[in-house]
Amino acid sequence: MELENALQQLEALQKRMYAYAYAESAIYLDNLTVAPKDTSEGRGVAVGILSGEEHKFFTAPEVGQMLDCLDEHKDELSPMVRRQAEDLRRQYERTKKVPADEFMQYAMLTNQASDVWHRAKEASDFEMFRPVLEKLVAFSRKFAGYYDSEKDPYDVLLDQYEPGLTKEYLDKFFGKVREKLVPVIHAVGQAEQIDNSFLQKEYPVETQRRFSDYLMEVMGLDRGHCTIGDTKYNDHDLASSMYSVIHESGHALYELGVADELQYTNLTHMAMSIHESQSRFFENLIGRSLPFVQAIFPKTQEFFPEQLKGVTAEQFYRAVNRAEPSLIRTEADELTYCLHIMVRYEIEKQLIGGTLQVKDVPAEWNRLYKEYLGVDVPDDKRGCLQDSHWSGGSFGYFPSYALGSAYGAQMLRNMEKEIDVWGPVAKGDLSKVTAWLREKVHRHGSYLKPAEIVKNACGEFDPEVFTDYLTEKYSKLYDL
Repeated sequence: MELENALQQLEALQKRMYAYAYAESAIYLDNLTVAPKDTSEGRGVAVGILSGEEHKFFTAPEVGQMLDCLDEHKDELSPMVRRQAEDLRRQYERTKKVPADEFMQYAMLTNQASDVWHRAKEASDFEMFRPVLEKLVAFSRKFAGYYDSEKDPYDVLLDQYEPGLTKEYLDKFFGKVREKLVPVIHAVGQAEQIDNSFLQKEYPVETQRRFSDYLMEVMGLDRGHCTIGDTKYNDHDLASSMYSVIHESGHALYELGVADELQYTNLTHMAMSIHESQSRFFENLIGRSLPFVQAIFPKTQEFFPEQLKGVTAEQFYRAVNRAEPSLIRTEADELTYCLHIMVRYEIEKQLIGGTLQVKDVPAEWNRLYKEYLGVDVPDDKRGCLQDSHWSGGSFGYFPSYALGSAYGAQMLRNMEKEIDVWGPVAKGDLSKVTAWLREKVHRHGSYLKPAEIVKNACGEFDPEVFTDYLTEKYSKLYDL
C-alpha cells in the first residue's frame, strides 16, 4: 500500500468512526431523556446492528494493512498523524480479538441493562438487576482475557480508561487518601456542624433552571454548542443542582476546548481521570471557593430573595462546603467524596477478580459504607443501585473521579504560581482560569497521553498536594 493511499484511508476511517459514535451517542441521549418506557428492545436492535457494522469495518484486513503501512513510514509522518496511528493501532489490536457476535451481544446487553437498572432502582430491588449484572461482569472478565490474557483482568479494564493505570498504583493512592483524610473526617464529625438549613428551603424548579442558565453564562460556555442535560433539580436543595451544573460545565469546557485540528479524529477522546479533573476542578476548587461564592452571591440572592434573606456570602460559602458522611456519591461533600469511590473500587476489584459474587454485592456495599463512612444503608436504591456505571459495563471508571479530584488540586497549585487566579474569579471572571486549562489540558485531547497531560499541568504528581489542600480547607472551616 502506498503511503498517500494509507493517509487517505486513515482520514476516511476516523470520520466513519466519528459517525458511528455520533449515532450511538444520539441513541444513548434518547434513552436518557425523551424515550418512552419499555422501548429498549428497539434501541437494542439498532445498537446491535451499529456495533456489529463498526466491528466489521474497523477489524477489516485493509485497516491492518493501512496501519502497517503507516508504521513502516512513521518517520515520514507528522507527530499528529503518528499519534493517530499509534492510538488506532492500540484500539485495533484489542477490538479484533473480540468475536464479532460477542461484540454485538455485549452492545445489546448494555442497552438492555440500562433499562433494567432504571426499573430496579425505581423499585429499590437489586435482585431485579442481578441477572443482567452477572452477565456484564462475565463479559467484562472475558473481554479482559481477550485483550491481554497475561495481565490481571481488572488492570486491563483500568487501562481502558487511563492507559497504564493499575491496581497497585490505585492501592497506594487510596491508601494515602485513607491515611491522611480519615482523621480529618473524624475530627470534623466531632466539631460543631455548619448551618445549611437555608439551602433546604423551597427553591422552585423553574427558578433553579433560570439560575442554571446564569451559572453556565458565568462559566463562559458557548450555549450555541451545549445545553443542560445531565442535571436533576431538588426543590429543597439548591446546592444539588447548582454544583451539578458547574460540574457538567467543567466537562463541557474540556470538550469545547479541544483543538480544531483534532476534530473528527480519534484524538478527541480523553482519559476519564483527566475529564473528571476538569469537572471536579470547576465544581469544587473554583465553585466552592470563597472568591467565587462572593462573586455570584448577589445574583443568587436576586434569584432567591426570600430563601436567602439575611444570609451572607460567607454563610453561603460555609454551607455549600459542609462535610458529613452521607449515602449518595453525587451529593457527597468534597472531603468525604473519595471514600464513596473507594467503596466502588474495592467492589469492582473483587467482582472482576472473581472473589465476590454478584449476589453478595449489596451486603458488601453496605458493609463498606459502614466501615468507611459510618453510615447504615437503608435500601438498594440509596445503596448499590444508585449509580448507572455498571449497567453500561464501565468497570474501572470510578477511580477516575478520585484521581481527577487529586489532579485538579495540583493543577490549581501550579496555576496559582503562573497567573492571578483569585483576583478575576472574585469578579466572576473565569476566562484566565479556563485559558490556562485550555493550554495545559483541553487543547491536547488525547494527542498527549494521560501521564503527559498530568506532567504538563501538575508536574510530578503527588497525592499529598490533594490531601494537604483538603486538610487545610476543612481545618479552617471547622476550626480544627
